[in-house]
Amino acid sequence: MATQRKHLVKDFNPYITCYICKGYLIKPTTVTECLHTFCKTCIVQHFEDSNDCPRCGNQVHETNPLEMLRLDNTLEEIIFKLVPGLREQELQRELEFWKKNKPQENGQAQVDRPLKVQEKVMDDKDYHRSDPQIAICLDCLRNNGQSGDNVVKGLMKKFIRCSTRVTVGTIKKFLSLKLKLPSSYELDVLCNGEIMGKDHTMEFIYMTRWRLRGENID
Repeated sequence: MATQRKHLVKDFNPYITCYICKGYLIKPTTVTECLHTFCKTCIVQHFEDSNDCPRCGNQVHETNPLEMLRLDNTLEEIIFKLVPGLREQELQRELEFWKKNKPQENGQAQVDRPLKVQEKVMDDKDYHRSDPQIAICLDCLRNNGQSGDNVVKGLMKKFIRCSTRVTVGTIKKFLSLKLKLPSSYELDVLCNGEIMGKDHTMEFIYMTRWRLRGENID
């Protein structure tokens, strides 16, 4: 009878490690043009200086390579199951990061509700509510050229708190429901005057657009 060969985690390292930092893939993010996968933070930082894939050297996009990135949640779950303790370590790092980098409203730091790390790690059913939270302002821009029933009045309470993993697409659905907009109404979400893609998460926007707002002023 043939015996089953036991595989070690190191046998899978070529498939679950990042080409840039050489560590395990954290928030695996795939370049759709060449299908190479990297840590989300690593590839975003790389694209600040280059439009080429760091592994194969192919140009990803002429002007905005960030639009060609897609999170691989399935691979993330596989890695967490293969590497004992990695999920807990990453969650702890995220908590520490967000405690040090809390968004501010009107110059005042937001006071977060205390999060229990144990609940965050163990309760998968409460996944998004246990995520690091972010405060965002949903302000309505002027409706130039519109009048009457076509004018959007905006939210009465424009500040909301949500998971850092919430996407722009979800925010657009939320706004459509709250403002009772018709399905044919075209709604865009902007940050610093730039239209955000529907797959962008709040964390992604904070890290790549909002956090660096002061550095982009000419």
